[in-house]
Amino acid sequence: MEEQGLSLTLQISIVLFFALLGYLIAMKINQSAVIGVILIGIIVGPSVLGWVKYTEFVEALAHIGAIVLLFAIGFEFKLKEVYTKESTLIAISGVTVPWILGYLLGMFFGYSSSTSILIGTVLVATSIAITAMVLLELGKLQTKSAKAIMGAAVVDDVIGLILLSISVQVIKGTPDAFEIGIMALKAVAFVVVGLLASQYIRKFFVWVDGGRMAKKFPDFLFILAMTVAFGYSFAAELIGLSAIVGAFIAGSSLSGIHPKNSKDLKEGAEYIHIIFASIFFISLGILVDFHKVTPDVILFSVALIAVAIIGKMIGCYLPARLLKESHKDSLIIGVGMIPRGEVGMIVGMIGLTAGIFTQDIYTAVIVMCIVTTLIVPPMLRKVYK
Repeated sequence: MEEQGLSLTLQISIVLFFALLGYLIAMKINQSAVIGVILIGIIVGPSVLGWVKYTEFVEALAHIGAIVLLFAIGFEFKLKEVYTKESTLIAISGVTVPWILGYLLGMFFGYSSSTSILIGTVLVATSIAITAMVLLELGKLQTKSAKAIMGAAVVDDVIGLILLSISVQVIKGTPDAFEIGIMALKAVAFVVVGLLASQYIRKFFVWVDGGRMAKKFPDFLFILAMTVAFGYSFAAELIGLSAIVGAFIAGSSLSGIHPKNSKDLKEGAEYIHIIFASIFFISLGILVDFHKVTPDVILFSVALIAVAIIGKMIGCYLPARLLKESHKDSLIIGVGMIPRGEVGMIVGMIGLTAGIFTQDIYTAVIVMCIVTTLIVPPMLRKVYK
């Protein structure tokens, strides 16, 4: 037990130490901390030095990191400001265009119809963790375009879940309309219930803050808040959504609460997310193994990256312009929706384990997810300037 404890603590120490080096790299190249931490993950991971491996323990910490990060980001938003008709329209277009382009790309490269369907599905969902962190660093989370990105990304994830369900059913050759309908209903219901429940959750927290428990133990309310965060995350995973969607809704539900007797919820979440988010971002770099990238994979990887970028840019920019957004804000929304991150990796893993993707296609998917993650921070910074 002692050796196991030493091993775990050593892993945390090493990962956080390298995360600090990532901040130094980011400062040297004048980029977002996200870029520096992911780059150091690539350097110390199997791609270059091979010092750190993506163990189950690191994976678990990274998963917690993504949840805590989106919970903290959620405090910057009010739910009613995020989930609007505009963000829903942007999300629908931002899902449809990449899916169609991905399917056509697969067919162009001679892959089967079922493989092409899943390639399209890989390109659907946006990983908002990357974009949210960059917007936070830039101090732009309260802008209209940022709110549109966050709302569209969550709706995007719901639609992505439905499309994934449809894709799997089609690939199996036995589409079950009832099962797909139930999946869609559960996903939509989760977001709607989150919206409706937020006002009652806020009232409950204010009531707890005014009670004897909060006065005696000022940290009690924050523990309750983290309980809600992980509870929402579990509920999201239970119906097939990403856990970070639940965490974001939980944080948004608690935004604007200013406790009188308890410690500040937003401040507490920010301190925790600094640690765990670093582990999450460095794990994205550790996941990469460029030794698996063969010459045969490179061409498809380049094409997949191009389609991933163009699909989201067109799919989100055009509806934003039609909704009377400015050219700059529409461009910010398009760029902010580009990252695929862990969401695309999960779909890729489903394809690999189901025997639909070969190792080459899966490697190309991982490369695409990493590249779309890396390019967004500098792109967003440039667009804002």
